[in-house]
Amino acid sequence: MGIKFILYKMDMQKEKKRVRLYMLVVIIFLFVSSVWSLSYSQQKTYCNPINIDYGYTPIPNFTEWGKHRATADPVIVNFKGDYYLFSTNQWGYWWSSDMLNWNFISKKFLRPWNAGVYDELCAPAVGIVGDTMIVFGSTYTRKFTLWMSTNPKANEWKPLVDSFDIGGWDPAFFTDDDGRFYMYNGSSNTYPLYGVELDRKTFQPIGTRMPMYYLQSWRYGWQRFGENMDNTFLDPFIEGSWMTKHNGKYYFQYGAPGTEFSGYADGVVVGSKPLFDGIETFPQSDPLSMKLGGFARGAGHGATFQDNNKNYWHVSTIMLSVKNNFERRIGIWPSGFDKDDVMWCNTSFGDYPHYLPQTPKGEYGTGFTNWFLLNYKKPVVVSSTLGNYSANNAVDESMKTYWSAATANKGEWIQTDLGNLSTVNAIQINYADQDAEILGKIPGLYHQYKLYYSVDGIKWNVLTDKSNNKTDVPHEYVELPSPVQARFIRLENFHMPTGKFAVSGLRVFGNGNGKKPDAVKTFMVLRTEKDKRSAWIRWSPVDNAYAYNIYYGIAPDKLYNCVMVHDANEYWFKAMDIKKEYYFTIEAINENGVSEKFNTIKVE
Repeated sequence: MGIKFILYKMDMQKEKKRVRLYMLVVIIFLFVSSVWSLSYSQQKTYCNPINIDYGYTPIPNFTEWGKHRATADPVIVNFKGDYYLFSTNQWGYWWSSDMLNWNFISKKFLRPWNAGVYDELCAPAVGIVGDTMIVFGSTYTRKFTLWMSTNPKANEWKPLVDSFDIGGWDPAFFTDDDGRFYMYNGSSNTYPLYGVELDRKTFQPIGTRMPMYYLQSWRYGWQRFGENMDNTFLDPFIEGSWMTKHNGKYYFQYGAPGTEFSGYADGVVVGSKPLFDGIETFPQSDPLSMKLGGFARGAGHGATFQDNNKNYWHVSTIMLSVKNNFERRIGIWPSGFDKDDVMWCNTSFGDYPHYLPQTPKGEYGTGFTNWFLLNYKKPVVVSSTLGNYSANNAVDESMKTYWSAATANKGEWIQTDLGNLSTVNAIQINYADQDAEILGKIPGLYHQYKLYYSVDGIKWNVLTDKSNNKTDVPHEYVELPSPVQARFIRLENFHMPTGKFAVSGLRVFGNGNGKKPDAVKTFMVLRTEKDKRSAWIRWSPVDNAYAYNIYYGIAPDKLYNCVMVHDANEYWFKAMDIKKEYYFTIEAINENGVSEKFNTIKVE
């Protein structure tokens, strides 16, 4: 009996060990599964304008048209694997680990002696020197502090230079591979942009500033001032310096010709040294980043950075300019260099959903999801309407127009009809600032809403419930965990941070479950003899298309720029280099996709 008992006890201990091992395996499996499920359901796409808590404009004397959100002149730097975003007049900055979820950190960079009621960091320079981030704002005085941090995520800053000796409007920093450090600056329609080397220890200038580039609007059509690029009223402005080094070449970027125009863009000049000082340089004929058409227009005064996979991106200013000329937002676009070291930036479908850096590239273009707009100018019904802010403004693909409900009350709603049963992948809600009462950066603001979907307009299902949301989402973008089949989408208000319940764009993306548009059958580009910067473009309309993409460039394999045109079959194009030949093609767009491109044509 004693031996049997001992053997029985040994068997029981083995069984307990097996049970414990089994339970451990189950726990590990459940943990891994939950982590995998979480990562799998994590949003993989974004949509411009990016969805950050833009502050309400601090600009005095411009509030008579109503208080409103605004920022511009963005810089993103990759610092220790995270992305840091600085922009104009935001009383702080954002950081993100994924370029989707941006966390705001409150920080006033101005010193007490020059900090007024509305003053804040304007058009900031952000540089990386070793393990240190440095920040400097636009100023013409010598009393602005140059700040440093080795841990900006924790908001740990201290003065690096208490009073930086040289001021500079629209400054930018650049650290070369050899450790030498440079500053560029300038914003003028009279003077060029300048560059100067700074001492790494004292941050005093080494030598004098060198002229980097001055606009040549007589040659480059896109550099002409005005919404119609006609140089009436004012001469064009050059501003927004930025430097990128690639394959031993220096790509000096600049913004032009005016921040309030659809043609606001970033150009690029290429040289063999960080300071051009009369050496051989050449401008690329066409802007690096330009977005003339679509919902979100403009792509000027920005910065180029790399993600953690070494892919390039370009962040820049999107114009709105309704409440005042300086009402603006921020966009992020895929960028890079081709086999010939030509720098490019892809803004085609630039305000449609695109993949984030940590996800695979899309099937169509660089990062584009192949999800198309489903409700352009489709029928809309609403709970109420304020004055002339009609419901159709929410689906007209113009961020300048918007619908407003009569109140901000819970229960106000807007409903869009997709026309037929469609596959819905994502929805963007662009709120408008109607009767906003806030000025500055106010903590604790939030939007609350519910999204519903229906196949018949009678029975409704909840698509997204953000009725308990506590975050500020002025350009809310919702990627569905899995697509749904729907014909109707309804947005119901629960809470607005300020002002009326107003929407400039309720945009539904996916696939219309139908036929792609037919190809454009005839396409012509008539370049004017009098002014080679301009051309009249005309094409045969496609019945089942709501828009067209016109691609152009200076070589058949370098059609890096694009203009999206709605509701027309002609376009007056004024953005060319007077000395270069061009190549063009066109494609039609509808809810189901794009047509085949027209054969590329050469224009002398």
